[in-house]
Amino acid sequence: MTVHAVLDQPASPANDDSSVAGTPASATSKSEAPTSAESIDHLVHAAMARWTGGLSPASLALAFADWQLHLAASPGKRLELALKALGDGLRFARMVSTPHAVWQAWLMVKPQPGDSRFASQEWTLPAFNVMAQAFLLGQQWWHSATTGLCGVSREHAAIVDFTIRQCLDVMAPSNFAFSNPEVVQRVMRSGGGNFVSGWHNWLDDCRDLLRGYPGAPGPFVVGKDVAVTKGKVVYRNELIELIQYAPATSDVCPEPLLIVPAWIMKYYILDLSPEKSLVRFLVERGFTVFMISWRNPGPADRDLGLEDYRKLGVDAAVDVINQLAPQRAIHVAGYCLGGTLLAIAAARLQRERPGCLRSVTLLAAQVDFTEAGELTLFINESQVAFLEDMMRQHGVLEAGQMAGAFQLLRSNDMIWSRLVRDYLIGERAPPSDLMSWNADATRMPYRMHSDYLRKLFLDNDLAEGRYLADGQPVALSDLRAPMFVVGTLRDHVAPWRSVHKIHLLADADVTFVLASGGHNAGIVAPPSEDGHSYQLMEKEVDRPYVGPDEWLQKAAHREGTWWLEWVRFLTTHSDAWVPAQTSLHAAQGGPPLDDAPGQYVLQH
Repeated sequence: MTVHAVLDQPASPANDDSSVAGTPASATSKSEAPTSAESIDHLVHAAMARWTGGLSPASLALAFADWQLHLAASPGKRLELALKALGDGLRFARMVSTPHAVWQAWLMVKPQPGDSRFASQEWTLPAFNVMAQAFLLGQQWWHSATTGLCGVSREHAAIVDFTIRQCLDVMAPSNFAFSNPEVVQRVMRSGGGNFVSGWHNWLDDCRDLLRGYPGAPGPFVVGKDVAVTKGKVVYRNELIELIQYAPATSDVCPEPLLIVPAWIMKYYILDLSPEKSLVRFLVERGFTVFMISWRNPGPADRDLGLEDYRKLGVDAAVDVINQLAPQRAIHVAGYCLGGTLLAIAAARLQRERPGCLRSVTLLAAQVDFTEAGELTLFINESQVAFLEDMMRQHGVLEAGQMAGAFQLLRSNDMIWSRLVRDYLIGERAPPSDLMSWNADATRMPYRMHSDYLRKLFLDNDLAEGRYLADGQPVALSDLRAPMFVVGTLRDHVAPWRSVHKIHLLADADVTFVLASGGHNAGIVAPPSEDGHSYQLMEKEVDRPYVGPDEWLQKAAHREGTWWLEWVRFLTTHSDAWVPAQTSLHAAQGGPPLDDAPGQYVLQH
């Protein structure tokens, strides 16, 4: 692309509320087009992003400079680190030179809870256990070096600690063939056949990558194996399809239930194979479920902003449901970013149309982003500006970009353990509907993603009352309908303590649930699966606030899935059941536009 071509690109989006047809302002709130100098910078940054995976070199350099300068000016900290290294080295040498000590597994250091790399029994064998302990001691030392240093900003310390941890994880003994006892054992059993299988797996992955489809989706086909709950597309616009699911009971809840999924991934995370489908579970219990299916945007949709997603998404769906079920309040539920968008729309709706919503459910959704977990490591002014320059050229954030960020948050589970299993052990993980869905990623428009990063993550406008909808500030205290809020215990995307902050912002009765599992597996928790558990506590609007630590101590522990609790909550806040609608039709009384799952979910 030439410099003159770059001059024709629109400026980066800002915290305004201009319509899709309008020209967005730049991230620095300038309404004029970028100058030639700025356009050259944008072009250079976009080229750099291809080599850095979208990570800002300036952001990393600033973090490491902050850490290194403060470490250089802290002789006490350096002395402490030196003494720790010397002490650990002497104790390690003593352990290795003492025969009976070598046979005692994890004598000096143990893996952290949740670190599955060294979980198998083979890692207790002396030779491999010594290597594992040496690695963990080094990891422990580096953690001490990057944390607890006076003067370093919390953000920079977290970036340095995270980056060094990622570098160290590459060198873990579990990642190499002859320092991993599981791989060695497989070599002895197969005579090296595992390497042949791993080679074929690698060739298959390279072939998929060259075809532009990294990661085979497995045998699960949308509309055939997943997303098979019967229903009709009753509305379609340029951004969403609205699916209404057919009733499965003779009597149904009179209040419709609208579900707003995140637009980062396809909606059918909530309608996987029948035994795992939350949608089917709800329909079979008498609820009339509507689901938003987002269109996968392309470069032509670069100027679609967060407000367009609210208007063309949540607001449009609510209007259609009001036409199909007039004079009835609506239960609404949102998952992940869909829940954040729903909170914005619901606060505005309850201020302008009191009583239109019967209840609000947020599933692993944040509304305050001050403690949004390790994902915030990728979000600062330097990083966001760098991403904007990258997206400016393409018009969208490509699917693999966001997926890569999520994988880095759990690199041991999502990257290294998979590489070891696929290429060294020579085995593929059994295909699953959840992994198939995970591979079916979507793009995000340039302006919307910039709005989302700046207004929510970077500036925290929503929680602090600066987010504007139709030119008016959104106050989360306008959320007054009963709320059912779910956080998950091991969530790296929406940490449950961050989700818990809804108690500080909404002026409503809140039933808060902390489910076992992570961001996806904690939400997809069907009753047919064993091992699920949760804690639950209800807080009435006029009762004192209970902080997360106190909540964790007081909330009741229960075995099983939280899905049943949600059904009880929805039933409690609904009127008497009514006869089910025998046929489905589109808005304005016309025939349905398509069978579920519709067309948008099939777009790549």
